[in-house]
Amino acid sequence: MRQIVIISGKGGTGKTVITASFAAIAESKVMADCDVDAADLHLLLTPEIKEKGFLKSGKTAEIDPDKCVKCGKCLEVCRFRAVQSNFVIDPVSCEGCSFCSLVCPERAISMRENVTGEWFVSNTRFGPMVHAKLGIAEENSGKLVNIVKSKAKELAQNNGARFVIVDGAPGIGCPVIASISEADIALIVTEPTISGMHDADRVIKVARHFSVPIKLTINKYDLNMDMSDIIEDYCRKNNIDVVGKVPFDEVVVEAMVSGKTIIEYSAGKTAQIIKKIWNSVSS
Repeated sequence: MRQIVIISGKGGTGKTVITASFAAIAESKVMADCDVDAADLHLLLTPEIKEKGFLKSGKTAEIDPDKCVKCGKCLEVCRFRAVQSNFVIDPVSCEGCSFCSLVCPERAISMRENVTGEWFVSNTRFGPMVHAKLGIAEENSGKLVNIVKSKAKELAQNNGARFVIVDGAPGIGCPVIASISEADIALIVTEPTISGMHDADRVIKVARHFSVPIKLTINKYDLNMDMSDIIEDYCRKNNIDVVGKVPFDEVVVEAMVSGKTIIEYSAGKTAQIIKKIWNSVSS
């Protein structure tokens, strides 16, 4: 079983479009969407949820009004001003330090574990998929990514799948590091812009720090040929294999509007290039 992770140093490079295309091309695979902060692979794969679980992280204080005598000790000790004047906890302000529950003489304050995200195991028209949704402004996205990858790996082993195809998170933060853990290869998707080059360089350094083999593809390369040449020159100097250059193609937009991958929607040039990229990263 091979784990193939598609990542990018920045959002909007076309990473998910290529991942969904790989899902349409590959046989014997499990898909995993590790962009838990802003997941969108499900928009193209339309999963049917079969199993659901929750990520719990941190705690929030909760005052039992039947036990509370309004002595004010919790109000005095809370440095985050989470205890309101009517002795109700503001969950946004509460940092879960538990100090209020310790000083409460009536034991009226309990610490409730927070649900910060959800994970799902689903069926799609291309096979099983594991994906997740992090709560708004919640932390521990890396932990949720680990759950997604663990479930996908377990599912692939149980099904005897050859590949786990991972739509990684953009950027270089904790979710990206969690996305590339145990990966057999990382395909970096960039675009021919200065910011695309800058952010690709950063994520390349992250992947190499964790000894993950990398290959690169330039999406919409023909929008700025000079910048595409600069990126290719960078790759030559750094021994990075450029496995494909995908042109700008309005058919890709038409496919997305139709809720389909480019592989399903068209047999044209772009679809053929993406198939060659898949052959390169999967062999």
